[in-house]
Parts: sequence; C-alpha cells; structure tokens
Amino acid sequence: MKGKYIALLIIGILLVDQALKIYVKTHFFYGEHKDIIGRWFQLNFIENDGMAWGWKLSGQTGKLILSIFRMIAVVWGTFYLARIRNNGTSRGFIICCALIYAGALCNLLDSAFFGLIFDKGISYASSINPSYDGIAVLTSHGYGSFLHGNVVDMLYFPIIRGRFPSWVPFWGGERLEFFNAIFNIADASISVGVISLLVFQKKLFRKGADNDKSVNASPVVE
Repeated sequence: MKGKYIALLIIGILLVDQALKIYVKTHFFYGEHKDIIGRWFQLNFIENDGMAWGWKLSGQTGKLILSIFRMIAVVWGTFYLARIRNNGTSRGFIICCALIYAGALCNLLDSAFFGLIFDKGISYASSINPSYDGIAVLTSHGYGSFLHGNVVDMLYFPIIRGRFPSWVPFWGGERLEFFNAIFNIADASISVGVISLLVFQKKLFRKGADNDKSVNASPVVE
C-alpha cells in the first residue's frame, strides 16, 4: 500500500478531529450540550484528564506518565507502519493500524499542547478548575504545561433513555441510558481499528492477501 494513501488517511482524521475539538473548546461552556440530530446525537463538551472510560493516574505525575506513554506509542507506531507498508501485509490490516495510530496521535496532541494554548481546562488533580468560568480562548499563557493538557471529548449518542423495569434484578427502577459514553473522533478511529482487527482477524492477519488476489486474477501462461 502506497505511503501517500496512509498519510492522507492519518492527516484527514487529524484535521477533522482537531478542528472539531478546537471549535467545541472555543464555543462551548464546560458541560454545555447541543442537539445535532434530535436528542440521540449531541455535542456535549467535557474534558478527560486520563484515558478512555475515565481511567487515569492521579496527580501531575500520573498525567505526565500517561502523556509520555501516548508519545512512546505514537513513535513506535510510526516505525511499525513504515515497516509493514511494503512487507506483504494486507491492505486492510495496514488501514486498521493507521486508524489506531491516527487516533493515538490526535489525543497525544491534546495532551501535549492544549494546556499551552488554551486559558481554561479542567484540573487533572480532581474536578473542574475554579478559573474555568467561561469559554476558553487561545492564549500564550495556558492552563497547563507541556504534556499536561486534557483531551477534549464531545460526541454523545444517548440513543436509548429510560429506566429499568422494577422487576429487573439489581437494576430495577434505576436509570437506563444507551449509549452514554462521550468521546471524540480520535477515540472513534481507534475503536474502529481495534474492533475491525478483532472481527476480521483471520482475513486481516493473513500476509499477502492482496497479492494473492492479484495473482489469482492474472491469466496463467504456460
């Protein structure tokens, strides 16, 4: 697979992801939400000072460790993509890896630079920073240092809302909401890549799958 196509895929995801994050960050109050398609697709602005599903290490040191981990993963991913591009790996596998790489790179940019370029952000120590009392603006005096920025999330799909029936064990009468995660384009890119690898692993992990097809399609000359 040609490197320019991989680069275009990664750059496209990066541009869309960062543009949406910057737009939400500079136009929404923290916690504000707006309906996009009915009430089942919303933009809901929150920030994540850790990783997916709220997992994090506490304090500034924990935040730094997570950011360094993201940086190492992206550096390793760069060399890995370059290695598999021309070694007979299937096109589908490369695309999945590129999706995961692009998502990791996008969230790394948030962690590395958003604390430097925005004046407001949540505190990675506990809850919302007391100074986060309005809409963030770009500034040369950011809310955090290098690698201490927070990832911006905004995509929210509360497709089903209601309560569990009273007869349901353990959860009877409690609030039901599907899908209640708030995420971003980068998270979606990573998820699509990982899920595709798991679901189609027999096909994607087969080396030379694309080459085999081209060979089989060629006429046999004796």
